[in-house]
Amino acid sequence: CGTHKMNLFQSITSALDNTLASDPTAVIFGEDVAFGGVFRCTVGLRDKYGKDRVFNTPLCEQGIVGFGIGAAVAGATAIAEIQFADYIYPAFDQIVNEAAKYRYRSGNLFDCGSLTIRAPWGCVGHGSLYHSQSPEAFFAHCPGIKVVIPRSPVQAKGLLLSCIADKNPCIFFEPKILYRAAVEQVPEEPYIIPLSQAEILQEGSDVTLVAWGTQIHVMKEVAAMAQEKLGVSCEVIDLQTILPWDTETICKSVVKTGRLLISHEAPITGGFAAEISSTVQEECFLNLEAPISRVCGYDTPFPHIFEPFYIPDKWKCFEAIKKMINY
Repeated sequence: CGTHKMNLFQSITSALDNTLASDPTAVIFGEDVAFGGVFRCTVGLRDKYGKDRVFNTPLCEQGIVGFGIGAAVAGATAIAEIQFADYIYPAFDQIVNEAAKYRYRSGNLFDCGSLTIRAPWGCVGHGSLYHSQSPEAFFAHCPGIKVVIPRSPVQAKGLLLSCIADKNPCIFFEPKILYRAAVEQVPEEPYIIPLSQAEILQEGSDVTLVAWGTQIHVMKEVAAMAQEKLGVSCEVIDLQTILPWDTETICKSVVKTGRLLISHEAPITGGFAAEISSTVQEECFLNLEAPISRVCGYDTPFPHIFEPFYIPDKWKCFEAIKKMINY
């Protein structure tokens, strides 16, 4: 089947286009999606499929998700967009207390499993407090939903189509700095990449590096630096699904390497790295050669001019690897 050069936002558009074409119940809604969205992810879809299927909502995240739950319960494939992940909090109650619990509460008589919530996520170079956040850890504490974060156009399309097909409500966070940065050959036809499966991007023997979204690209650079400067062989793993996460792939890798570095942009305290770290410590204690290392954002609001100091860049990660190797 044919592939096209696509950046990340175009691969999202392609996935949404495939869904609207193949599923007559599919609807897409959110703030400004009718004219294509602030990041152009829904460009051309209203003209192609009509204003009953791709439409704007009021500026009300609680309402967007509440409406999405109702649409999904009634049988529609509901794809809700939250304009920035930072603005998902007004919808928190709807996601955590309604969407995540709907099936359980009704003893599986009803569910909103056909709901998918998309939101641009992560740092972008100039987003400051309200356009830079990575809120995945808030939702990782909530059984009943799935949380997924892609690193590139090919992954974005396959994982988004998996979320849309999945019989549970899913949150799909899109690394906004990559919307235009990453370009790949992406199949035009629909395809899926399974959820809850981490991907080993590079095999290695000395240290396991775990990340997701934008940070994967930092980890790949760090792995190259460690090899070149220290002769250290790094295994790089993209977690891809935050909830339910792939414990097996991570633990197998740590048994082999004996060292683990986890890195994310979100603040370190209570970040998802902590969950991975405690699980690995329980499962692989006697295999560890050094304490597990977390290189994350600081416990402050996301800064504006200090963003370069805040983000867990390759130098911070490189220092952490040196420390582990010399432990």
